[in-house]
Amino acid sequence: MGAILGLGVTHYSGLIVPDEQMGALLTRTLESDRVPAARRDPAAWPEAMRIEWSNDQGLRAAGEHRRRLVDAFRRVRRSLDDFRPDVVVMFGDDQYENFREDVIPPFCIFAMPEMESRPFARRSRRGPAANVWGEPAETVFRARGHPDAARYLTTSLIDAGIDMAYAYALRHEAGLSHAFINTLLFLDYDRKGFPYPLVPFHVNCYGSSVIRARGGIAHLRANQGAAPDLPGPSPARCFDVGVAAGRALAQSPWRVALIATASWSHAFLTEKTGWIHCDVESDRARLAELQGGKLERWRHLSTCQIEDAGQQELLNWVCLAGAMHALGQHAEIVDWIESYVFNSTKCFALFPPAAGAAGMPAEASVA
Repeated sequence: MGAILGLGVTHYSGLIVPDEQMGALLTRTLESDRVPAARRDPAAWPEAMRIEWSNDQGLRAAGEHRRRLVDAFRRVRRSLDDFRPDVVVMFGDDQYENFREDVIPPFCIFAMPEMESRPFARRSRRGPAANVWGEPAETVFRARGHPDAARYLTTSLIDAGIDMAYAYALRHEAGLSHAFINTLLFLDYDRKGFPYPLVPFHVNCYGSSVIRARGGIAHLRANQGAAPDLPGPSPARCFDVGVAAGRALAQSPWRVALIATASWSHAFLTEKTGWIHCDVESDRARLAELQGGKLERWRHLSTCQIEDAGQQELLNWVCLAGAMHALGQHAEIVDWIESYVFNSTKCFALFPPAAGAAGMPAEASVA
């Protein structure tokens, strides 16, 4: 029987770009005609948002935001290295990357021996973005896969009554969806290498926005009149999938790091704030549940609640919560980073293996 380490992180794309570009998403959002005029005036913003924005459009705040994010990723990476997993299974969303018009499954596991990605090759309306490492746009990152673990997990979920989609190839032109490759980049922020095989577990978090938003803020531009897409999996289904995945992996022969990668509420998904800042209050409510060991409450969230709060990507964490609930593992908060200017609230958490878990080395640390 394998030991399981649970980890919760973010894949916030703003960490890739230099500090002076970190607030660019808010700047672009403010250009949208769909943002109410009153919301564009900083005088009407929450005080914390005005302080972040300051007189430099968030430049000083960006440096502090980066410092905390990088420190949290380094702490998580130390715990991952101490645990020494045989495989990393990662719950991540797909924003119009592998899930497109021809097929959008609720979940999909990728069973591949190797995955090539070019994360810096993506272009925006303003051209190719710079990255803090100064690496060229054509840089290729190769991640090892673990087809045996992917096949085992897929089969186990099907046997548990979950109709699980799977794939043997990526279709995204840049390789892994950004949720996965960004997380690998950040877990290797110091560029020492990432030796652990990866099984990507895609979740259709975006549901009613997956096509019309084109993975970003297209719903605030050309597609503003498009009808909503069909819903993604409910929080209850995500939780139950996590329960089944956790139980299956605990019965496997491997030591598994089970990672959920996502920020929580996102500004560009939160219509009630005019899309300019996220729903910090709803995020605080979820944090209290996480800290209080009340993970099962996440199963009883509704899709309407999730979408109203702009918390679509939280569904990745709901999958992890199901697994941790089933295995009796409790969260230790590494850091909690609130932001109004930088799109989303970020949480970092560790779920150490339950006492007596098979194969847990005595020297392993979760600090």
